[in-house]
Amino acid sequence: MRFELYVAARYLKAKRRQAVVGVVTAISIAGVTAGVAALIIALAITNGMRRDLQDKLLGTSAHIQLMQVEGRGIRDWRPLLARLRTVPHVTAASPGLYEQALVARGARDGGALLDGILPDEERTVGDLLSTATPGAVRALEPRPESSPEQNAELPPVILGSDLAETIGASVGDSVMVISPQGEMTPLGVIPKYVRFQLAGTFHSGFYQYDAEMGFLRLADAQRLFDEPDLLSVINFKVDNLYRAPQIARAIEQAAGPGYMTTNWTDQNRELFRALRLEQVVTFIVIALIVIVAALNILIALTMMVMEKTRDIAVMMSFGVAPNQVRRIFLLQGFLISVVGTVLGLALGYLASWAGGHYHFIHLSAEVYSIDTLPFAPRFLDGIIVSAVSIGISLLATLYPSSSAARVLPAEALRYE
Repeated sequence: MRFELYVAARYLKAKRRQAVVGVVTAISIAGVTAGVAALIIALAITNGMRRDLQDKLLGTSAHIQLMQVEGRGIRDWRPLLARLRTVPHVTAASPGLYEQALVARGARDGGALLDGILPDEERTVGDLLSTATPGAVRALEPRPESSPEQNAELPPVILGSDLAETIGASVGDSVMVISPQGEMTPLGVIPKYVRFQLAGTFHSGFYQYDAEMGFLRLADAQRLFDEPDLLSVINFKVDNLYRAPQIARAIEQAAGPGYMTTNWTDQNRELFRALRLEQVVTFIVIALIVIVAALNILIALTMMVMEKTRDIAVMMSFGVAPNQVRRIFLLQGFLISVVGTVLGLALGYLASWAGGHYHFIHLSAEVYSIDTLPFAPRFLDGIIVSAVSIGISLLATLYPSSSAARVLPAEALRYE
């Protein structure tokens, strides 16, 4: 062991008459531990929020959507859909007809964005239907127009779990769907009323979808909204979601003039920008804990220099160079910061793992869009936090170590 490191380690073991220095040193280690642990937990939460929101958004919605610039929707969509499926990097495509409607049961109602779909194709671009109650998706499978079952039974609908709870509907109940695309009469436009049977509900954990969305058969949606053989969008899933803007431009070129696309980055740009800003602000604010701990290190080392002035003078009289004395106290501060950082990393990652594994912190889905507080600790965050913690602590050791190196042996030993 090097001489400086040996002396620095010995100085950390305070003698009985230096108990105050030992207490301040312990407080310094505890401060660094608390700051590092808080940073790891805070970064794990912000990473988890970003990850869960991104996963839920991408799992419940398409990566790219194609729509017509002018007109009410996309006509002659079948050959267009077949052609766009061959665009490079497109892995799946699904037709959709979105319209706003009012869903009611008795005196209770709620607004909904209803999506007319082909279920087998919809499941290739989104995961919402995978959270539906068993057997519900099968009810949305297309039936022949002349099917007697279709004429005798109410058409099926799948609603978000929170929306179904809002209107007080259970699986198997009859619900009224009111479309604003009604019929023109001498008294004005009269909304169209159609009864549906609630075939099931879905629960994605994403409040905006669970409280405001529903699924119909594509043919039923076209009849309800008076849009015969018309689509509002074509949804796409791609093999690399981070290249969605480039792939979207290729889809526009393949579709021809009159079409435009949107992708998940455009639709959620402000959300993810706000999350990144929140992460930076969180890091800066909680890093103040580490700065306070560094001030404790400065105080502890300053007190140590005052206590060890005689020892420093004796070592220098035996030939120890001022630079070696400086390194002794630099290494002492370094040891304090390393011990505190290691303990903080262990505590922070353990708490993050427990929070992510047991989900013991619940949130209001209406406010935060997710129902549990997510944790996603990253190895890179540990490296950054460790570097910041040790760096700030070393800065705090510069003054006391320089003061120790300036001790004059003759002056310090004059009255000994």
